[in-house]
Amino acid sequence: MFHKILVAIDDSELSDRAFEKGVSLAKAFEANLYLVHVLSPLKKEYEDVSALAFGGGYYPEAFDEALRERWQTLEKEGLELLRTKAQQAIAAGVTPEFTQMLGQPGEKICELAQSWDADLIVMGSHGRTGLGEFLMGSVSNHVSHHAPCSVMIVHHQDKQ
Repeated sequence: MFHKILVAIDDSELSDRAFEKGVSLAKAFEANLYLVHVLSPLKKEYEDVSALAFGGGYYPEAFDEALRERWQTLEKEGLELLRTKAQQAIAAGVTPEFTQMLGQPGEKICELAQSWDADLIVMGSHGRTGLGEFLMGSVSNHVSHHAPCSVMIVHHQDKQ
């Protein structure tokens, strides 16, 4: 049924759950697994980088260097996350490929799914609605409407 499963990951709990589902499906269907992490300057966790980019002040060279160093740190952290998840997948019996991209997450996930010819995208949803979704956007909403394949969205489960 599925031959190529793309899992979008970040450092959230929902992403961990989506990753587990993706690995489980890849193992069950003997499918290829591709992990993607997207660095986006618009994400809340990167606000300090965006502030550096636009807050040049009197010493723009110092801000340029600080910005460059912060992005290098974020890139390293993202790659380490991907390596850790790849090792977890291997331990579960699935050998994944992985990549890190820079840009709008929804667009990049769809582009990769298209170029890799994915059958399924698995990702978490942060549950933004209303004004939060309007201002921040919803990556899962974008992907579900623009993906070239099926999309499985992992949602929060209320604890009772």
